[in-house]
Amino acid sequence: MVVDDHPMWRDAVARDLAEAGHEVVATVGEGRAAVRVAAATRPRVAVVDLRLPDISGVEVTRRLVAADPSARVLVLSASGEQQDVLDAVKAGATGYLLKSAAREEFLDAVRRTGAGDAVFTPGLAGLVLGEYRRLAAGKGAGDGDGARPDDDAPRLTARETEVLRLVAKGLTYKQIAERLVLSHRTVQNHVQNTLRKLQLHNRVELVRYAIERGLDEKNIRGGNRDGDHGV
Repeated sequence: MVVDDHPMWRDAVARDLAEAGHEVVATVGEGRAAVRVAAATRPRVAVVDLRLPDISGVEVTRRLVAADPSARVLVLSASGEQQDVLDAVKAGATGYLLKSAAREEFLDAVRRTGAGDAVFTPGLAGLVLGEYRRLAAGKGAGDGDGARPDDDAPRLTARETEVLRLVAKGLTYKQIAERLVLSHRTVQNHVQNTLRKLQLHNRVELVRYAIERGLDEKNIRGGNRDGDHGV
């Protein structure tokens, strides 16, 4: 689903998606209409602009994710302002791409968003990770090591915790697969298993979870190797 209030831009994005083999279930020019249409069409990926005539793209994202926690939203905006990026991610956006991106970069971002990857215009990923670390440090103030206690956290296999640590560092599925000499599909499976165990809904929430526990800064402690055969 494509959500943008500029008809020519909206149609061009939809055309690029269709030519690349994607089914465009709807093109919408207003935020509230997008929420209604999404409930009926259940798009796998919603490409959403921030500037809409009624409610903001951030609010659209928030409502889409509230209605369906597995919803994947790729914000496509002309704004690279820090607050816009952070607001979109906090609302549940899976990725954030600037409208200045090349066609192939955009199509790749849609594919990766559909696969559950967190996708950001180069430079923005570091901004998001930095904000998560800042928030995690604030939560940890006064509790010793700055990491939330995890005694009650579900047990992950050694491979799942290894993948989780690399996710928290901001690596893509492809980079993780190359680092661990695994297939892309195997990495996706480990991430999906981890999401299910932790009762999280998307990779953005997973990154936040990992950073709150300091897993991007150090090796995972106490990984459970039961059932892990190095797959």
